[in-house]
Amino acid sequence: MENKFCTLKKFVTVIITLFLGTLIKLFYDTNIIKINRVQFKTNKIPRGSKVSILQVSDLHNKVFGKKNKRLIQSVKEADADIVVLTGDLISRGTSEFNKVYDFIEMIKQINQNVFYVTGNHEMTNDNLEEFINGLRDRGVVVLRNENRVVTIQHIDINLVGIDNESTNHEDMNGAFADVNQGNYTILLSHSPSVVNNYHSIKADLILSGHTHGGQVRFPFVGAIIGPDRSLFPVLDKGVFKITTEQFLYIDSGVGTTGYPVRFLNQSQISLIELKHEME
Repeated sequence: MENKFCTLKKFVTVIITLFLGTLIKLFYDTNIIKINRVQFKTNKIPRGSKVSILQVSDLHNKVFGKKNKRLIQSVKEADADIVVLTGDLISRGTSEFNKVYDFIEMIKQINQNVFYVTGNHEMTNDNLEEFINGLRDRGVVVLRNENRVVTIQHIDINLVGIDNESTNHEDMNGAFADVNQGNYTILLSHSPSVVNNYHSIKADLILSGHTHGGQVRFPFVGAIIGPDRSLFPVLDKGVFKITTEQFLYIDSGVGTTGYPVRFLNQSQISLIELKHEME
């Protein structure tokens, strides 16, 4: 009888430990931000030079500490040349934008090169134009089916941005108009499905978000549910080689939708470094 009691006690202890461990992991992955570092090599960047881009995606109006102190600290730590915001800063039901505007104002104090493209949540928000005008008023370059050349250390980088593709608001021809293909070209597209629907994208690198990496992931399986409610999506997070000279990178983002948790899929921003292919 005593042995059975000891066995039951051990079993209950294991269950409680696993439960508490899961709760701690849920809290950690949802609320503690990491910087994911990724490197791409190209002959369009001179030897001995590098360009860094910080990608922040899918904030969904979330705040990390008072006035987003923890997120801002991560942006400072990344110390990037360019900051790109790849959509869904807000959610479709967001009507008050001060949290995001405060975040933007602090980012602009750190880095003047801040660029933004819309996500599906902005495109379906009733106050889209008000929100975008607020970003522009705070010095953010909003790329709505258009492009800009950014010069970093005498290196010209093309930034091309499209309105959200998954809601059919993109204009690829307009976005790529007059782009000099001799420069390294980055397409900012909130939805990664752009690579399935357009097969001759004139970009060296495509930066996307949207998927949240599935929010909840499991070992050896990855994302369980995609943003379109499909099971086990292929384009979930990380680097995907599209051609020998073109890559897609999907950032899993910092915020949440639906259930407000992440599991085995920590909130992250991504620091992307471009270097010469021989270095």
